[in-house]
Amino acid sequence: MILEDAPAALRPTAARRSYTLVILTLVYVVNYLDRQILGILLPFIQRDFHLDDAQAGLLSGTVFAVVYATLGIPLATLADRLSRRNIIAASLATFGLMTVMSGYAIRFWQLLVTRFGTGVGEAGTGPAISSMIADLYPPEKRASALAFYSAGLNVGLLVGFFVGGWILQHYGWRAAFVASGIPGLLLVALLMLSVDEPIRGAVDAIKDREPAPSLWATTRYLARIPSFRWISIGCSMSAFGGYAGLYFIPKFLFVSHHMQPEAIGVALALLTGTAGALGTYLSGVFADKLGARDVRWNMFVPIVAAFFALPFTPVFYLAQSTWVALAAAIGPSLMGAAYLGPSYAMTQALVPLRMRAQAVAILLFILNMIALGLGPLTVGLVSDALRPLVGSDSLRYALMTGMLTSMTGAFCYWRASRTLTADIAGVVAGVAASRQA
Repeated sequence: MILEDAPAALRPTAARRSYTLVILTLVYVVNYLDRQILGILLPFIQRDFHLDDAQAGLLSGTVFAVVYATLGIPLATLADRLSRRNIIAASLATFGLMTVMSGYAIRFWQLLVTRFGTGVGEAGTGPAISSMIADLYPPEKRASALAFYSAGLNVGLLVGFFVGGWILQHYGWRAAFVASGIPGLLLVALLMLSVDEPIRGAVDAIKDREPAPSLWATTRYLARIPSFRWISIGCSMSAFGGYAGLYFIPKFLFVSHHMQPEAIGVALALLTGTAGALGTYLSGVFADKLGARDVRWNMFVPIVAAFFALPFTPVFYLAQSTWVALAAAIGPSLMGAAYLGPSYAMTQALVPLRMRAQAVAILLFILNMIALGLGPLTVGLVSDALRPLVGSDSLRYALMTGMLTSMTGAFCYWRASRTLTADIAGVVAGVAASRQA
């Protein structure tokens, strides 16, 4: 298909693409709501099922991450070939239903199975959505659009912590699971009835004539790009402590600061939902504005964010005063997901048109296997090991491992910045050749 011959009505108008971006962001909101609701419920699930912190880390991170990261790749391969909207809708229905079913688990293994099922559903959304957004917004606006979408993470956390904490305190953790799964099931109908599949390559003026490459071809292509290798490791390191914190910070506040679930929900909703959303979105805005002059700013922005958050982190975990700890948490919350928008945008910029969903899936595979698969489990194991030495405050010190991984991530972004300009130039040359063909 030659894009210049496509009907004008099928090209995204400003209003249509904005509406589509909002709906896709809402999908991410309920995605993160269903995924992370477990965090605030975890202490009470541990109590009912008699789980230690290592088992809690296995439930919250490893089980979900393995299926989420692994299935994301074949589903992204389908998204590069078939309707991305339909794949998103089917995935949304699956993880919404599995989250509802989590509320009816009466044994630990049943809860493991439903969380496994939640991972199956959520695996199909991220790569397909990122690919759709890349076909709605031109490169100079893409980091901002992807950062707006990424802020859905923070909004999902806001709803999960605030509403989840309230339902938990008044109705129990089972009711919280059911309540968090229902919005996704309702959103499926809105997505199918009001969102169209965008034309691939329209905003880039690229002729969509090539077949989607195989997963093996995409993997080999990305493996040859130094910038992508460093970006993927950098994202993994940035997310390592973040994922562990999402699951264990509610317990840390409950145990070390004696906060009640409803208060924890309000505090974390404001921190991750308000400050976090602002930081996530602005990171993309700054990356677009500064990257217009020098594309390497897409890597410098997450570096600055990591160093900004660094001095606040030990104060948050070690302060004895609850108010001092929560005030210090504003810094890490503001910058916690600042890497997402720029990293997604650069991943899209580093690949041809029909590799976009697969490229994001491979990025998420690496990120989730390392960060989600090992982050909560590692912090849980460290917490269990430290408990004989420091007692119930062991999570204070176990959670500080995220400082090391955050700095490792900053180093990786710096290394990516050294080759980013040349790597993107190679893709731009390929696009120019496609336009002339």
